[in-house]
Amino acid sequence: MSTQTSIRLLVIGAGPAGYPAAFHAADLGMSVTLVDLDPHMGGVCLQRGCIPSKALLHVARFIEECREFEQLGVRVGTPTIELTRLRDWKQSVIRRLTDGLASLCAARRIEFIQGRAQFVSPDEVEIQTPHGTRRMPVDHVLIATGSRPASLPGWPTSPRIMDSTAALDLPDIPKRLLVVGGGYIGLELGSIYAALGSRVSVVELTDGLLPGVDRTLVTSLQRRLGRRFEHIRLRTRVAAVMPEADSIRVTLEGPDGTQEETFDRVLVSVGRRPNSQQLGLDRAGIEVDARGFIRVDERRRTSHPRVWAAGDVAGEPMLAHKATYEAKIAVEAIAGRKVAYEPRTIPAVVFTDPEIAWAGLTQSEAERASRPVHIVRFPWSASGRALTLERTEGLTQWILEPESQRVLGVGIVGVNAGDLLAEGALAIELGAVADDVAWTIHAHPTLSETLMEAAELASGHATHYLPSPRT
Repeated sequence: MSTQTSIRLLVIGAGPAGYPAAFHAADLGMSVTLVDLDPHMGGVCLQRGCIPSKALLHVARFIEECREFEQLGVRVGTPTIELTRLRDWKQSVIRRLTDGLASLCAARRIEFIQGRAQFVSPDEVEIQTPHGTRRMPVDHVLIATGSRPASLPGWPTSPRIMDSTAALDLPDIPKRLLVVGGGYIGLELGSIYAALGSRVSVVELTDGLLPGVDRTLVTSLQRRLGRRFEHIRLRTRVAAVMPEADSIRVTLEGPDGTQEETFDRVLVSVGRRPNSQQLGLDRAGIEVDARGFIRVDERRRTSHPRVWAAGDVAGEPMLAHKATYEAKIAVEAIAGRKVAYEPRTIPAVVFTDPEIAWAGLTQSEAERASRPVHIVRFPWSASGRALTLERTEGLTQWILEPESQRVLGVGIVGVNAGDLLAEGALAIELGAVADDVAWTIHAHPTLSETLMEAAELASGHATHYLPSPRT
């Protein structure tokens, strides 16, 4: 470890950008203070987002598999949901992780403060804690305050209208749930409630679920969700919302006209907004854009030479792993090292069932840019491992540069797609060509073989799949 004790760093926010930044800075020998509104580290991702949702999606998948196994001759019966124990287990997962972070923080001699930090001048920060107010002169500050669920203007207030945070608390299992927004958060949470027994309807303003994701990848998911959800209504908007004593009355406008329906609960999932307010940024001369994101350069430096920003508050994509990567770049820059934020790809995963995962150039992006690409696809119906799992709806695709066959992008839809994605992201970062993947021995029988066989198709053949002349 380095001994750069002359550098003092204040990190505001202890989520997936903040605490890795604090830990990395301490490992480099800096004197670090970490501030967060919450008494526990981890931020929204660990406490009210990524981790609790994935824990509940694990349960949802088991419930769905119990139903599907009957077709294989295994009768499990209808699972009984004990909601209190399920909540307690979810919280225990969160608690184990936050306790671990607290131990790592203490071991690194990082000062952790629960409180709200804001600039009072370019060189001083005020922290309001439960025990009083403290002022700190600052050398360097890293802002990592994350984001919050977006709300819809003009909507009434009702405990039956939930954002993602409230939905993850599992207040009950509503008989009918309306999910407003067909993005990844809405579909993940909708899948959880559907498995627990709710009749779920999704309304999406655009003409497809997961706007921006390749339609080839979305098709399999939309087909499966169509069997699990009560309704999926595209090109549909919520025209009116009326809370009632024990329900929510909603007016929907779409291709089939206007209709009124009643739901027990409504989940609003229409994106997230950066937490750049109440930080006193103007008093430090820190610029934000029209959407509230803090402007940063390639080293994650703001318009203030000693203030840095990382994670959701510093711009899209709002992903935890991107936040962690950015934070480490910022700390390296603070330490005086020659670094820049310039990844070739930022992988993304939608943890529905099936999962959708992609990295690098997408087909949609190539089409919008009129960029010629060579796309090869291997259907999981030709995968022995997928057959043993009874999950043949999957698909693996590579997007290649036509002449060199260099890997530009990868997309996977299928069970555990997210766990398969890293090989594709690495191929993009290393500038690999299709043959590099095709000639790498993959264990059999595994789903990872679909990456190998899809890469083989770049040369015109794959062992277990004979494409039609049009492919």
